[in-house]
Amino acid sequence: MLGENFVYFFTVQGFFVGIIFGILKSFDAEGLLTYTFFITTFFYLFSHIIIALYFKTITSKAYFFPKETHEKELDRFVKEINKREKLIDSAIKITDIAIKMNSDEREEDKVATA
Repeated sequence: MLGENFVYFFTVQGFFVGIIFGILKSFDAEGLLTYTFFITTFFYLFSHIIIALYFKTITSKAYFFPKETHEKELDRFVKEINKREKLIDSAIKITDIAIKMNSDEREEDKVATA
């Protein structure tokens, strides 16, 4: 809903609430008009405040995101992950070599004892 339409809708609601409240609380035409005027004015001003806060939060969310900072941080994370992957790959190679040497020694021990 457009902000302008929201203001119109809320003002009309305020008008009808003002008429109902004025009929219930006043005993003359002047009281009815006074209640209706003040309640309608309150609803009108309140709707403008709500619209202003709504648009302020919408626009501030769009400009608040620090894209460059996040990109630098993500690049740093990628570099760190690549370093760790290289370290893990070298540890796996060393472990594979150690396992192979161990199995070769066991085979030599079995041949020598037999």
